[in-house]
Amino acid sequence: MRLVILGTGNMAAGHAAQFAAIDGVEIVAAIDVEVDRAATFAASYDIPRTFGSLDEALDWGEFDAVTNVTPDRFHHPTSMQAIAAGKHVFCEKPLATHYDDAIEMAEAAERAGVINMVNLTYRNVAELQKFRELVDAGTIGAIKHVEASYLQSWLVAKAWGDWRVEPTWLWRLSKGHGSNGTLGDIGIHILDFAAYGINSPVENLFCRLKAFDKAPDGRVGDYVLDANDSFAMNIEFGCGALGVMHATRWASGYLNTLRLRAYGEKGGLEVQHGLDGSSLQICAGDDVELAQWKPVQVEAVPTNYHRFADAVRTGINGDPSFRYAADLQKVLDLGFVSDAERREVAVI
Repeated sequence: MRLVILGTGNMAAGHAAQFAAIDGVEIVAAIDVEVDRAATFAASYDIPRTFGSLDEALDWGEFDAVTNVTPDRFHHPTSMQAIAAGKHVFCEKPLATHYDDAIEMAEAAERAGVINMVNLTYRNVAELQKFRELVDAGTIGAIKHVEASYLQSWLVAKAWGDWRVEPTWLWRLSKGHGSNGTLGDIGIHILDFAAYGINSPVENLFCRLKAFDKAPDGRVGDYVLDANDSFAMNIEFGCGALGVMHATRWASGYLNTLRLRAYGEKGGLEVQHGLDGSSLQICAGDDVELAQWKPVQVEAVPTNYHRFADAVRTGINGDPSFRYAADLQKVLDLGFVSDAERREVAVI
C-alpha cells in the first residue's frame, strides 16, 4: 500500500510511526496547507514528497490510500475528494462534525467500493477486545445494566498543558472555534467503548450537557468558553439493557481513563484503560455468590492501522467502518437534541 498522510499536526506523528512499522506499507507523501510544517514532518519520517494541498497530491496520483489527520471540520470535504478519486481512506475520529456529513461519506465510500475505516483509538485495547469476546460467548449471559465513563482532568490540572493560555486546549472549550465540547470530542470514544464492548447499538437516550464557569465573563481573549465540559446520558441499548454514560474534563486524579462495566444474568465484566495501562476483570460462575472479581489475561491484538493495511491488501473492508462511525455520530447529534429539548429521543 502506497500511503499519503493528509495533515501533519499533532496526531500525524502517531500515524506515521504506526504505518511505517507495517510490512508492505510505504508512506510516499505528506500533505499540509502549511508547507513548511509538511516539509519538517516529512524530513522527520523520511517521507519523499510533500504537497500543499490534496488537489496537488491527487494530480500526482501515485498512491493507493489516504490517512486523514486533518482537523475535524475538514474530514468531510477531504475524504469525499479522496473517495471520488478512488482512494482508500483511513480517517481520524470523529468521522464528521454531524451525521448528515458522516452518512454522506459512508454512502460515497460504499458506492465507490473503496476501503473506509475510522481510527477509533480504543479498539486497539486488547482488554476491550477480550471483553467483547466474552460477551459474545455468553459468559455473563444477557446483559441487563451498563456503566461507561471517560474521565479527564485537564481543566483542573496542567499535566498536559495549561488551557488558559494554550490554543491547543482553548479551542476545545469554544463553540465558535469549532468545538462540540466533551460530547463531541471524547463522547464518540466512550460511546464506541460501550456499544462495541457489549455488541449492541443505542436505541434511546436522554442527555444533559453542562459548561461550567471557568473565566471572567466566560471567555479568554477571543475564545468564548461555551462548549460543554461534562455530559451525562441515560441509555437503552438494542439488547434491552439500561445504561449510564458520562464524561468530564473535571475528574481530578484521572488524566485520561475509560471504564466499562457490564452486568448480566450470569455475571459481570469490567474493563479499564488509562495512561498507565489496561485491566480486565470478571465476576462469574461461583464467584457471583462471593462478589469476587478475578483478573482476565489477554493477548495483544492487531491495531486499527494494521487492520486498515490488511483491508486494503485483501479488498475486504474492516471495522470500524465509515457507516458504523456515522451511526455513532447520529447518537451524539441526538444527545445535543435531547439536552436542548429536555426529552428522551429515539435513535431511528
